[in-house]
Amino acid sequence: MINDKMANYFVHESSYVDEGCQIGKGTKIWHFSHIMSGCIIGEECNIGQNVVISPNVVLGRNCKIQNNVSVYTGVKCEDDVFLGPSMVFTNVINPRAAVSRKEEYRETILKRGVSVGANATIVCGHTLGEYCLIGAGSVVTKDVPPYALMVGNPARQIGWVNAHGDKCASLEEAMKN
Repeated sequence: MINDKMANYFVHESSYVDEGCQIGKGTKIWHFSHIMSGCIIGEECNIGQNVVISPNVVLGRNCKIQNNVSVYTGVKCEDDVFLGPSMVFTNVINPRAAVSRKEEYRETILKRGVSVGANATIVCGHTLGEYCLIGAGSVVTKDVPPYALMVGNPARQIGWVNAHGDKCASLEEAMKN
């Protein structure tokens, strides 16, 4: 837990920030969260209640992580990423309790402006393109194009959204707004 009164970010007294983390100015870390060693968290982020950020995760500026999310090693979020309540990341393709696979963690990249809905699952090893929107409860099993609107299990593209999350008729329209 950070007790440094001079810190330029907020950590709730019930949360822990391990040694060796970089936390950006204006970031808020709320109740019962744990930020593990080697994390880099950008400025003006909001880390909700009961969030775990595993070692060496990188979050860009203005990321919003809602309650009950675990961001596992191998995940990189660029600026302005939104992670909805109780959404899930994986970091190993074939986990087994009796087999250590830490050397097999796969990188998952969320580009600028990505939004992931509540209870969605992002299977590791994929890139989610700029400003794409993953619907609540969806399961992402492959790379997602920029501005794509994805829903279902497995997630499939049903349209386009712009940077504000408004549905658009085409990629070209989405990129204009």
